[in-house]
Amino acid sequence: MQIETPYLLFLGDARDALAAKTGQGIVDWRPDAVAGQMRLPGCGADLGVRELTIAKAARAGARTFVIGAVNPGGVLPQAWRSHVIEALEAGLDVASGMHVRLAGIPGIAETAHRLGRRLFDVRHPAGTFHTASGRKRTGKRLLTVGTDCSVGKKYTALAIERELVRRGVDVDYRATGQTGILIAGSGIAIDAVVSDFAAGAAEALSPDAGADHWDVVEGQGSLFHPSFAGVSLALLHGTQPDTFVVCHEPTRRTMRNVETPIARIEDVISETTALGRLTNPDVRCAGIALDTSALSENDAKRVIDETASQFEVPACDPVRQGVGVIVDGLP
Repeated sequence: MQIETPYLLFLGDARDALAAKTGQGIVDWRPDAVAGQMRLPGCGADLGVRELTIAKAARAGARTFVIGAVNPGGVLPQAWRSHVIEALEAGLDVASGMHVRLAGIPGIAETAHRLGRRLFDVRHPAGTFHTASGRKRTGKRLLTVGTDCSVGKKYTALAIERELVRRGVDVDYRATGQTGILIAGSGIAIDAVVSDFAAGAAEALSPDAGADHWDVVEGQGSLFHPSFAGVSLALLHGTQPDTFVVCHEPTRRTMRNVETPIARIEDVISETTALGRLTNPDVRCAGIALDTSALSENDAKRVIDETASQFEVPACDPVRQGVGVIVDGLP
């Protein structure tokens, strides 16, 4: 995919900041690609960039209307569809990370075809994949895993990749979700792959590499989330990581969009190690990344220090502190 920038990030009426995590991720990691944001009445998210209408964005040089919000099921709300059509008519391409295909929505496909605009369904892989083989591949791999959804797996992976680049290490960030793909420019939305082929897609995403090359793979979901454990397990088996980093939000009590209690860090370490040994017998925990944004500076430091002491691995908040302490311990 060659998705043209700058982007107009459309948040619709996203209920909160987490629902706008696609847009926020692009702003945080590719700010140069953002022309502005567009929100509907009742939107509970704000990316902190300038507000633009579609017409103003087009005049300002925006090239692609990016749907920057997510929702359970990945559907495009009826109220958003007229804005997609308006963007096409204003001369913009449209990119979406929703499960539903833009080309399958009445009115949108016809408008794009009539005007010669492009529709990018980022979540839907263009190719096909084989079932996983479990064959040991060369190179080194790190996978971010979580106690829940939306606890910093993408941010932690991007921060680790950036720190390795800074140190002159040969490294690739491997995106597995729609936001990561829009940030990195490539990847596989693993949750859109047919389940029998998901681990094979993860193998294809992290192929054989040089002995000193690192693939830093963005994790998805949680092995303990009743909705998304399957995709988490496929990534674990397919990437066969040498190391993994556990991501956790210490103030959260239940998992996102369900009533299940959030998983304990020790259980995630234990289960990831046990299940990961199927394809890499030497898999180990490299550290713990904490999202302490809901805590004061003093409380954050206390929680980070206590976590590192309890589990005897490096712990940090990638946003507050960076991930140097985790990278220092990589083999």
